[in-house]
Amino acid sequence: MRTAFYPGSFDPVTHGHMDVLMRSFAVADRVVVGIGVHPGKAPMFAFEEREEMLREAVRAEGGDRVERFAVASFRNLVTDAALEHGASLLIRGLRDGTDLDYEMQMAGMNLTLRPGLTTVFLPASPAVRHITATLVRQIAALGGDVSAFTPPHVADALHARARR
Repeated sequence: MRTAFYPGSFDPVTHGHMDVLMRSFAVADRVVVGIGVHPGKAPMFAFEEREEMLREAVRAEGGDRVERFAVASFRNLVTDAALEHGASLLIRGLRDGTDLDYEMQMAGMNLTLRPGLTTVFLPASPAVRHITATLVRQIAALGGDVSAFTPPHVADALHARARR
């Protein structure tokens, strides 16, 4: 069984994240989404909220992917977290050339740290290439409509959070 580890903050989950996640099932039998939890950062949503947002989004997609999917938190190196979950693949989404430059450096470092871990780059689909979680948070905080960028339940959570 080939396991992939897809790391990120997922704060919040966007259509861009889901695009890469859903396509990662084509290259792996099982996908573990690793939500980075860093003590020095203050995310908009707690780990548990992000986990539930991901689970609900995968359930909405349906099919056998629900059984082939897991969520885990990690506080250590991505390479160590991937190893802890039995992953031989590391999934990374690419939006543009800037992402590629950065991700190539990271892939080289990760390969040096963990020679058996292969980085797989999945280019974002054109319809979601422009979406970033940072911009989605900013739009929501200013009262904007984020429904074009996130699953419906995530947009609802963003709007509720923005109203506080």
